[in-house]
Amino acid sequence: MDRLDELEVFIAIMDTGSLIGASRKLRRSAPAVTRLLGSLEQRIGTRLLERTTRHLAATEAGTRLLQHARQVLSEYEQAVQEDPSAPMRGTLRVTAPVVFGRRHVAPIVNSYLDLYPEMRVELVINDRNIDLIDEGIDIAVRIGPLADTSLVARRVGQVHSVLVASPDYIKRRGKPRLLADLSSHDVIFNSGFGSASEWRFRVNGRDQVVPLTPRLTVNEIDAVLLSAKAGRGVARLLSYQVADELANGSLVRIFPKMETAMLPVHLVLPSARLMALKSRAFIDHAVARFSELRVIQK
Repeated sequence: MDRLDELEVFIAIMDTGSLIGASRKLRRSAPAVTRLLGSLEQRIGTRLLERTTRHLAATEAGTRLLQHARQVLSEYEQAVQEDPSAPMRGTLRVTAPVVFGRRHVAPIVNSYLDLYPEMRVELVINDRNIDLIDEGIDIAVRIGPLADTSLVARRVGQVHSVLVASPDYIKRRGKPRLLADLSSHDVIFNSGFGSASEWRFRVNGRDQVVPLTPRLTVNEIDAVLLSAKAGRGVARLLSYQVADELANGSLVRIFPKMETAMLPVHLVLPSARLMALKSRAFIDHAVARFSELRVIQK
């Protein structure tokens, strides 16, 4: 049995606050985690954790060991990384929103695989904010404010919302000149974001609310895009979602000078402690590639 495994399990238990959390983070079975913890306690000759049905805390010995364990594994990781002859191997699990993931993260994953031929990547495309520890995710791309402050995040850019319509729709219905004009236009509403009864804007530093009666309500981004391009009405989407359509003219931006709130784009990790080389390499590669994307302006 690798004694470094025992330390890794102990650190994961303390970081997640439970044996189940550690098993999910390390992708090991709960019995295996319990067995490794028991082996470590037997080797040291003392209890490292005080456990009840609702609470888990380190004993005095556990607190001392935790500090040393982090240092030992950190030095081990550094020693391994400094060996230029050791190819990087393993599986990296990455998640990203559907449209952004398909258009911008998938190409980054492909070039990462080119750089590291012995690596494997599982790309999970999902608009749901997946729990990184529960789902065993190494890195997530998140757009918008981060709800979980315990996560480690690196900001790589920002996006904003835009109003768009097709040239055909504008030819038939005219282009709205004022925000109030939107109330009399056909609206395609994405039900995945906010209330269908209104759109909120920031104008000259003040909030302005436009009441809506959507002609079409859709719960999926691609369907909103297809409907907007088909001339069904005015849609509100994020800038990266319509970048290609605005470039090729299939959609036209309405109110291009409208002040809109910027939403941050982050690379997110469960923890920065003992970050695996595979994760660090992906982040470095992704940051460089994201810096080339106009759709996430800094």
